[in-house]
Amino acid sequence: MNRLVEGLRLGDRYVLRERIASGGMADVWRAVDDVLKRDVAVKVMRADPDNEEIFLERFRDEAQHSAALLHTNITTVFDFGEDDHRNYLVMELVEGLPLSAVIREQGAMAPEPVRSILGQAALALATAHEAGVVHRDVKPANILVREDGLVKLTDFGIARAIDAIGHTRVGEMLGTPNYISPEQAVGQPATGASDLYSLGVVAHEMLTGNRPFDRGTPIATALCHVNEPPPALDEDVPEDLRAVVASLLEKDPADRPDNALAVAVMLGMAPPELADVDVDADVVSGASSGYVVLPVTPLTPSTPLEAVSPPDRAPADIPTMAAAPEELLD
Repeated sequence: MNRLVEGLRLGDRYVLRERIASGGMADVWRAVDDVLKRDVAVKVMRADPDNEEIFLERFRDEAQHSAALLHTNITTVFDFGEDDHRNYLVMELVEGLPLSAVIREQGAMAPEPVRSILGQAALALATAHEAGVVHRDVKPANILVREDGLVKLTDFGIARAIDAIGHTRVGEMLGTPNYISPEQAVGQPATGASDLYSLGVVAHEMLTGNRPFDRGTPIATALCHVNEPPPALDEDVPEDLRAVVASLLEKDPADRPDNALAVAVMLGMAPPELADVDVDADVVSGASSGYVVLPVTPLTPSTPLEAVSPPDRAPADIPTMAAAPEELLD
């Protein structure tokens, strides 16, 4: 097997240019599609004899789940293949930063950019849930913010179809402790309501610059989600936005919003008449006919790029991030 290096060609089509992300399961490279003459991101599964089978199952699941989700706010998957016993996933490049980097460099964000990012992520989740897919790992590192304010939800590596058996190892808890829902923390299956809880944690972190549940160790942090209320938000956060975050962070899934589309409506990202659209009967249980894919509402002129990008960074300096910045897992 050839080592991954600049200039290596995969599938007799994709030429690797530079590695732009790295994680426990895969490396992500900027590459050139020689057939369509465009830049792409190529996520290549890393060889791991001890976990190869389960990693490959998750990798294939990511390809299938992502390719089926066509929405402005979800990263697009172009191709999946195998070359010299090496599996790879080809997807769009996103010009911008992961939300985790924005928060790390900027700290607490103003309410309007938070509202826009949160609403766009909710629209992405609405599409995934309508397709019967639960993300299970919603967090800032998996939300990319483009330089024009457009948001892309990415990394469906541990997503699960509602009627599928998850690929887990004995004793393994999927998800990231800082953003995991209470029901996942106690070993219950993740649902669409679990994704909404994680989105609420992300919203709280955007508004404060700090993770609301962080006790230093994975177990202590996970139990914190189960037993402790989130810290109160500042009074200068608009009341309606505080109400949305509070509803997302309800401990009981039944007390959270009915579905992700309802969250988008609450944030003004979708027409109010869609508030009662029955995306699913049990928050997420499968597809319902007549679902409307909504156009994204980007940041308005009153919320400039600087509001969602690190300060002192010109748009031309914003790096290209792949659709799976796994080195930023946190």
